[in-house]
Amino acid sequence: MKQSFYLWIRDLHLYFGLFISPFILVFAVTTLLFNHTWKPWDHEKDVRKMEVSVQVPTDVEGVEQAKAIMKQVGVSGEIRNIFRRRNRLTIPVMKPGQNASIQVNLETGMAVVEEWDTDLWDTLMYLHKSPGPHLAKIRGNWIFTRIWTYLVDGVVYLVFFISTSGIYLWVVLKAERKIGLIVMGTGCLTFSAIVSAFIF
Repeated sequence: MKQSFYLWIRDLHLYFGLFISPFILVFAVTTLLFNHTWKPWDHEKDVRKMEVSVQVPTDVEGVEQAKAIMKQVGVSGEIRNIFRRRNRLTIPVMKPGQNASIQVNLETGMAVVEEWDTDLWDTLMYLHKSPGPHLAKIRGNWIFTRIWTYLVDGVVYLVFFISTSGIYLWVVLKAERKIGLIVMGTGCLTFSAIVSAFIF
């Protein structure tokens, strides 16, 4: 029974690690891009602009109103915010590969829609930040953002499992205990030194 448990943990450790590896790579690469404010190449912004007549619903407000306008102008994605100033409503929208801005004149019912494509690096950084800690009341208003959120939460739980199962596998393998202690001790010392530098 003990051997069977070990084999189950070993296999799950391996296959869960393989499953989350693309997600970890995305976060690792984009962390470097964020830390160094650098991209391997720049993408030329080509803005497409059009004017569309829309019917602004008055029976709903906020996200639902913005979604109704987006449907009329043919724009989809995550609503980043909603700005309303006097007779003008501005809706910035983002999704992997494309950004948009919708400006609606509430008096005339005319909407100015601007769309532009983003490159691979912007797309990866969007996934890294999404859905983000801000605007909790409206975030996750796009179905694919919610799906991505669940996937990322799942990846975090699997990282916890892989970490704890890795320690278990190391403890079971007697031949690896000495080198494991050295590596884990070095990691703990490095982490403690960094935390101490920030605190003190």
